[in-house]
Amino acid sequence: MSRFGFILASAGSAIGLGNIWKFPGKVGLYGGGVFILTYILIVALIGLPIMLAEFSIGRAVQKNVVGALEQLNKKWRWVGYVGVINLFVIMSYYVIVGGWVTKYMVAYVADKSFYSGAAGFQNYFVSFITRPYEPLLWALFFLCLCIFVVVKGVSSGIEKVSKKLMPMFLILLIGCVIRTVTLPGAQEGLEFMFRLNWSEFSTDTLVGALGQAFFSVSVGMGILVTYGSYTSKQDNLLKSALWICSLDTLAAMLAALAIIPMVFMTLGAEGIKMGGGFAFMALPEVFAHFPGGHFFGFVFFFLLFLAALTSAISVLETCIAFMIEEWHMSRIKACVLFSTVMSIFSMGYSLSMDDSRGIVLPWFDFASGVQLLPMNAVMEKFTDNLMIPLGALGFCLFVACSWTTQKAWEHICGDREISPAVEKVWSFVVSYLAPAVIVIIFYFTLGKGQGLS
Repeated sequence: MSRFGFILASAGSAIGLGNIWKFPGKVGLYGGGVFILTYILIVALIGLPIMLAEFSIGRAVQKNVVGALEQLNKKWRWVGYVGVINLFVIMSYYVIVGGWVTKYMVAYVADKSFYSGAAGFQNYFVSFITRPYEPLLWALFFLCLCIFVVVKGVSSGIEKVSKKLMPMFLILLIGCVIRTVTLPGAQEGLEFMFRLNWSEFSTDTLVGALGQAFFSVSVGMGILVTYGSYTSKQDNLLKSALWICSLDTLAAMLAALAIIPMVFMTLGAEGIKMGGGFAFMALPEVFAHFPGGHFFGFVFFFLLFLAALTSAISVLETCIAFMIEEWHMSRIKACVLFSTVMSIFSMGYSLSMDDSRGIVLPWFDFASGVQLLPMNAVMEKFTDNLMIPLGALGFCLFVACSWTTQKAWEHICGDREISPAVEKVWSFVVSYLAPAVIVIIFYFTLGKGQGLS
């Protein structure tokens, strides 16, 4: 994979539903400018160093996440399996949400019943996701697109698609921003985004920013190890990682600029605090208030579709690379087997959206003890609250305690010289600061029962 293709593919993994769907909502929920600043600092101080650690592991042995750790130290291959299991569950519900996005994108073109007033948008969404079959059919279509790209391989599939989709994504997103900020009344939303009111900072702001950063830059999942295995030994990984984090943060900021001022103009500050239904209930109502809102709504969901597709491709590729290298399967057979087993979990996630079906799983945290929760909620808690932080902690401890940061840094630099001061800072973060932050995350997620997503 070329350096440019590697950056775009990795950025495509990072720039997903979290940037376009969740980031603007979290900005509204956790204090505007204070949350944005906290998020940027966490990406720079924690996300970037862990990203480099994962990249270095992959490039060192040019293998999938499990194979790489097994070759470097068999005792640590459990970290790779944490990543693969995590991605399996994430992909199980990511294709469902990707199906929702695809449905909405098509609805803006073909479904006249979609435009049914403010209350109707909420009813439309709830009615759709609780149906037994339709969400699964849209998810199947979305999954087939992902499989098509992954079966084509790294250079012919993933790199080629990333080179086309990511520039298109950013150009469309910038166009949306220009449209939004030039609307009369956009000033209030812009002021909210860039005002630093420290009285609004709380532990919720910190935990929300940590969760957003970890999920957004794809750390702790093994994706970056797999993509790191595709890079040239001569590339400077630090420069590539800086580009990836910058593009990811830029996409999140552009999404917030495109969405938040519009929501303020139509629904007020409360409209942006709708949580998971924000993109599917609040935004269609916003678009309905604007001239050309029909077109603008289609463009937004097309952007969301592109973001979902590039991220889902990276998740699927990591799992398929593991199956090809460790189980010696062809790409097609690996995709078929993976998708067949995954579909069981996908169906459970989708069908459990209707509480009356009683599809539940146990979950435990120290605040509430053992609970029976809807399967969709447990799957999200399992990945966001447990597996992603655990995977990130595992990669940090492996590099710091087993492989050594010195060896990792040699692979990060490649053939380039990087200041020893930068190495010392990176080594300190990976060895001490990042693990301490992850322990704090577990205090809130498993200790207090607070969600990161």
